[in-house]
Amino acid sequence: MAKLESTFKNMILSLGIICLLSATILAGVNNFTQEPIAKAKKDKLENAIREVVPGFDNNPASEMYKVGLAESDTAIVYPAKKGDKLIGAAIETVSMKGFSGEIRILTGLTPEGKIINYAVLSHAETPGLGDKMDPWFKTDKNNQSIIDKSLQGVTLKLKKNGGDIDAITAATITSNAFLDAVNKAYSALANNSDAESGATDASSGATN
Repeated sequence: MAKLESTFKNMILSLGIICLLSATILAGVNNFTQEPIAKAKKDKLENAIREVVPGFDNNPASEMYKVGLAESDTAIVYPAKKGDKLIGAAIETVSMKGFSGEIRILTGLTPEGKIINYAVLSHAETPGLGDKMDPWFKTDKNNQSIIDKSLQGVTLKLKKNGGDIDAITAATITSNAFLDAVNKAYSALANNSDAESGATDASSGATN
């Protein structure tokens, strides 16, 4: 095979061929992985919904709807039903107040606004500290747990901010952001109050 002459034109031609091959390979990999990635995300969400509002027999993901919050924010509501009765809702909210930005939470609430459970869907907090959100606020120790708390007329706050929730050790910003996302979940439930949800207005802003 004849060796290409080292000219500017041949260099541009070679670079163009390499770029074309790279783009073709990347497009192929993307097409190959797109469906499995989408399925993995769907499975993760459905498992999280089952975790935070167990006992339903409908398909909350297929009945999801969005609720507008303050400052152009939006919550995604996955209604959980048994028969025709609403037994709760898994509500996906985001707080941008984390140490490294976005924290995405799925909070399970009864129609009356009591916290059933929660799942941390994603975050970019400091490894080792941010991961503590998942167990910390479920642990029945001192004033860590938010499970079974009613949010009617209540805004969850840390002790240092006038509330009664213990912050994750050395992660106050992350703790505040987590509670912000949970409070948004109740706001979405309350702001969407109707005959079906039975939720009440959370605008009183009282502190627990």
